[in-house]
Amino acid sequence: MSELPSPSARPSPSARPSLSERRRAETQLEIAMAAAELFAERGAEATTAEDIARSAGVALRTFYRYFRAKEEAVAPLLAAGGRRWVALIERSPAGPPLPQVLERAAVEALTPDGEEMARALLVTRRLLTDPGLRIVWQAVHQDSEDELVPALAARCGPAADPLEVRLAAAAATAAIRVALESWAATDAGTTGPGSPGELAARCVRELTAGLRLWGEVPHS
Repeated sequence: MSELPSPSARPSPSARPSLSERRRAETQLEIAMAAAELFAERGAEATTAEDIARSAGVALRTFYRYFRAKEEAVAPLLAAGGRRWVALIERSPAGPPLPQVLERAAVEALTPDGEEMARALLVTRRLLTDPGLRIVWQAVHQDSEDELVPALAARCGPAADPLEVRLAAAAATAAIRVALESWAATDAGTTGPGSPGELAARCVRELTAGLRLWGEVPHS
């Protein structure tokens, strides 16, 4: 599989999505879930874009309006947890140490709040065992890291060293990736011991322990 482009562009965190953007995101996620279910059942290699479009109830031309390759179709699903994590960090109150904010947000982002999220996590587990989706998985985490950099910079203030902000974002994102990949290799549930949330908390705590993290600025 050739290298795929980065998943779809995102609005800035402060921008409120328009109705058309929300509908676009909903359609993308519906297609992503259809693709994920088929990939989990058959594998990416045995699934075609036509199969995905048919399962999602959309025309093939609609599929290609949103995605340029069948593998890319699962990116919105794989990215959902990371975007939720960044949003939680951005909304968290000023005051707690940054490592604590990262850890709490990781647990909340990866702990199911209903059947739909639990199902998405279980589907994600099956996707992570498919070698054909490795490029998409890596691209999703690079995007997540890029989103986390300005969120951390805003919390740390203008005096923070940009290199250290970037290092913290890279370490925290790697912690989430390792936690999910480790969970996918087991039969642990979506909650409780060995769950994504528990492993994420441990990974974030251990990976950020040696970083120099700065005082935060109050939210406006």
